[in-house]
Amino acid sequence: MIQKLPGTIFALVALTICSGCLSPVTLTRAVVAYDDAITEAQSKQLLVNIARAQHHQPIHFTGVSNVAATFDFRFSAGATPAFTGDAGRTILPVFGGSVAENPTISIAPIEGEEFTQRLLTPFHESKLTLLLRQGIDIDLLLRLMAKELRVNHSDGAVAYRNNPADSLGYEMFRRVVLHLSAIQDHNSLYVEPMSIERTWTIPADSVTAEGFKALEQDYQLSYNREDKTYTLRKLIEGGTLITNYDPNLLSREERARLQDENDRGLPHDVTFDIRAGHYGGDWPLKGDFRLRSFNAMLNFLGLSIDEEPEYHVDKDARTPDVSENPIKTIDLIVSSSAPSGLDLAMKSHGQYYAINTNGPQARWNREAFKLLSQLFQMTVTEVPRAGVPSITIAK
Repeated sequence: MIQKLPGTIFALVALTICSGCLSPVTLTRAVVAYDDAITEAQSKQLLVNIARAQHHQPIHFTGVSNVAATFDFRFSAGATPAFTGDAGRTILPVFGGSVAENPTISIAPIEGEEFTQRLLTPFHESKLTLLLRQGIDIDLLLRLMAKELRVNHSDGAVAYRNNPADSLGYEMFRRVVLHLSAIQDHNSLYVEPMSIERTWTIPADSVTAEGFKALEQDYQLSYNREDKTYTLRKLIEGGTLITNYDPNLLSREERARLQDENDRGLPHDVTFDIRAGHYGGDWPLKGDFRLRSFNAMLNFLGLSIDEEPEYHVDKDARTPDVSENPIKTIDLIVSSSAPSGLDLAMKSHGQYYAINTNGPQARWNREAFKLLSQLFQMTVTEVPRAGVPSITIAK
């Protein structure tokens, strides 16, 4: 018996140590599993709401506000005499263990003021700027986010809608975004917020000690002995400007004029200024893109399936070569049977909806749907955790 104990004790100690490894392994698998489930649920919600938009039905989203998973790890070990053989000389180890999971998932519907802010409010220009700085194709981004183009002419601005039902407006819109895409492909597109230094002059005797201390926090101050005044300077950042030239090379007066023009626009307008003498300058353009809401984006995609389908538009003759010009912003497959070989499919309204991830435009379609998901995430302010009606699922 003395010869058998060391091996048995070693096995007991080793398994006891390994039982401690189960906790982080299980946690890692659980986190990844929940993350995959939430991501898939959001992707399917997007497809379902595109289907709802196609059938002129109201859209609706729910958000996972909280996931709380509790794990109960139990391990037992012991030894018992063998049932056969020499019972006095043979001892066999007995091990047992269990892992119990008890997740609680809270799902909060998007409604009320949150619905208005997230889904009905047009995107701010700063979000388009942020995405462009991630290297996203401006053609894809504007086809998805912009509802219309406003081009400045000598006799005023003319609006062109990003709507296939309006052939004149749609074709002009597509040609302009293709022109910007060609400039971007050449690494000659600038997307920068307009910044200009503003100055103010105030009498020195009008500033108290407390007021002077407060002004120092926000302005650069300089005292003018001759006229006993203070000059206040502050760098003011304006709206985004898309150009084919470096705005920093402009004079201070020109930058101030452009910023004043930009500031007169709406917060969901993005201004562009394509000038002659630079790459893409064979077609000088100046105007604005008006961004739309996420709800309008889904309606555009839903109606493009059948009612208002997109169609091919050639680039303008003055536009340099472009790398891509897909017919559809997102190529959606709708079929009565489950499609095979595609990344994601969802059944709704008696049909299967999926993103076409086969063929020459597979990369474009994947990027477009990924962008749609990112835009939905960018509408998030904060998913409420308490005080609102929610669905709680306890397993």
